[in-house]
Order: sequence, then structure tokens, then C-alpha cells
Amino acid sequence: MKPMAKVFSLSMLLLTVIPVFSQDDDQPAAQSSNIQTYTPSKLLKRGQWDIKFFNGLYTQTRQTEEGSRAVDIPRQTFFTNTTEVYTGISETSRINVGLIFQVRANTYNGAKALSALSFENNSTDARSGLTTLAPSIRVQPFASMGNFSFTSSLFFPVFEDVPNAPYLDKRSIFWETKFFFDRTFGNNNWQLFTEADLGFNFGEKRADADPNSENIGERFANNSVVVPLSVFLSYFPSAKSTVFINAQQSFFIGYDNPDANGNNFSQNYTALGLGGKYQLTNELNIELSYNNFVRGSSFQGLGQTFSLGLRALF
Repeated sequence: MKPMAKVFSLSMLLLTVIPVFSQDDDQPAAQSSNIQTYTPSKLLKRGQWDIKFFNGLYTQTRQTEEGSRAVDIPRQTFFTNTTEVYTGISETSRINVGLIFQVRANTYNGAKALSALSFENNSTDARSGLTTLAPSIRVQPFASMGNFSFTSSLFFPVFEDVPNAPYLDKRSIFWETKFFFDRTFGNNNWQLFTEADLGFNFGEKRADADPNSENIGERFANNSVVVPLSVFLSYFPSAKSTVFINAQQSFFIGYDNPDANGNNFSQNYTALGLGGKYQLTNELNIELSYNNFVRGSSFQGLGQTFSLGLRALF
């Protein structure tokens, strides 16, 4: 078995997707679970560990043109494995530090969606590898607001720069900050969770790249801002399970001056989804989710994402 396939086989058993939904902190401990208690808004105690594995398989056969009109394209598939490891370092449970890394595998030109899981590499229609590493910090800024926090991460590209190879990931240093807030209501049976992200891509302009030694297509996002806004509504049939629906609106804005040969490229999309989560043991919970990109603009893919995950908290 190939090394990347081994990584995938292991990670498929240990995955997660965010967000995780919770009950209020004053819920009696005997009636609560990690699903209810530890949302992204809730930070870890000192010495506590949180390990999340998230596998998402996005596949598309349609995308928009320069405007918003959809056209058919040969199937493209993008698999992403994201691993997050955090630990609490403060007595007040208000600061966590962690590390994130991502493995990707992409296929093009009509290849079957599951072929991405073979982790192939060639010069025409497949590319895979470890792509980014990111140190990360999570902060609860206000002691009186335990259901509000933010996570700030700095992603560094670590994959080989191969000219004219199929696209693997953005060739950017990416600084992303996520703001989380949740509210429980309806006798602790319902929860509204919101997330607002602000990300900045930094790097060499596409026009300045050397086509003989650098992949120009992977520099399309450099010098840009991305702003995804998400809302999740979850229902708890029991203390150990939850189901949810979600919506996301995202904006990608290039801010380089096109007259200076910058990457003045912008797009946006709307996605809708649903999912569920179940507490397997006191430490482990599993989740399955689905998202559909229902609209977009400026070469935005109109595909679907299938995600499976596991979270370990101890």
C-alpha cells in the first residue's frame, strides 16, 4: 500500500468536521456529552487534549462561467484531510494552542470521484501530498462570554512547487481567523451556532512567477481576502446525538491592482448542508455531513462535499 494510502486508511477512522454543537455550561454533567459541551466556542481546560480528523471529498461536474451561468465540465474531485491537535494551557480555560496539517489529493479530466483516494501523482490529471502546516491559537477573550471565542492560524505551504503540474493547493501563506458564537434554547434541545471567518492569502503574484520553475496556476489566490459566513441549527434527540442543517455564504476577493499585473480575481458561493453526530464513547464522537454548492460566481464549482469524521477529547 502506498504511504499516502496508509495515511488515508488511518485517517478515515479518525476524522471530524466542525462545528460541534453543545448544551449550556450549566447542564448537569451526568446528562451532558462532549457533543453538547465542547463547541468550537468552548475552550479546553489546562492539560486537556482535543484531536480532530476531518476528511472531505468534494466532487463537481458543473461550474459557473466568468459570471454566474453554470456549464458542464469533466468531473474534478478534491479530497482534503485536515488534522487538528489542540491542548489547553491556561488555568482559566481561555487559551489553547495547537497544530493543523492538511493532506490533499485531486483528480481531473473526468476521473471517477473515488479515484482521488488512490493518491496518485502524474503530470496530467492527478496530484496528491501533504500541503500545509499551521500553528494555531484559540482564545476566549471575555470571561463573561463562555460561548464566544476565536481561533487564529497561520498556514504555510510545504508541498513541492512543480511547474505545469495539475493544481494541488494554493501557493500562499494563509492567515485565517475564525470567530465562533453559539446559543442554546428550547429547553436545551436546540442550538444556533454561527461562525465568521476572515482569511488573508499572501504570496508572489501570478504574473511574477517563472513558468519554467513555478506553478503559475497555484498562485491564483495570492494577495486576496476570503470571508466565509456560516450558520448551523442543531437539534439534540438525546444527550449522545445531534442532527443539524447549515448554510454558508463565502466571498473571495482579490485586492491586487490588475494594472500592476496582480491577481484581481474574485468569486463567491452559497452552500447548504446537513449532518449528524453521535457520541461513541466518553472520549470519541463520530460525524457524517453533506454540503451542496447551490450557486456561485466567477468560475466557482457547483459540486457536493461528503465528509466523515471522528473527534477524540481527553
